[in-house]
Amino acid sequence: MKNKLTYIIDDDKLSVKLMSLLIAKNEFCEEIHPFFNPQVALDELIKNHAENKRLPDAILLDLNMPVMDGWQFLDEFILLPIKKEISIFIVTSSIDPADIEMAKKYDVVKSYIMKPITNEKLNALCMLIDEIN
Repeated sequence: MKNKLTYIIDDDKLSVKLMSLLIAKNEFCEEIHPFFNPQVALDELIKNHAENKRLPDAILLDLNMPVMDGWQFLDEFILLPIKKEISIFIVTSSIDPADIEMAKKYDVVKSYIMKPITNEKLNALCMLIDEIN
């Protein structure tokens, strides 16, 4: 397992709980940090930007959230002075083709996954992360 730390950024507490349980069961990573507000996750990334070991290997990002949505998070994330390769996976209930096309415009987004996340989808993410590392 190369993935040590994963951030889950989603305002839906039930989705975060279910993803966390599935991630733990499948040994996707050693540690999970949930964030219900993308701005708090950005603040944490800014605070730790110079310490690779404190940065996540993967971020599971919802799109539709109040205050700051997933697109706004991505726009801010790509401006951060982070040297570490962080794989961002959009995990959303949106089936809008425009969202799928928009995700392709961000190099940091490695995959677009429809909720709910399953064992098969999680295994596919593991393979993607292994290829990147």
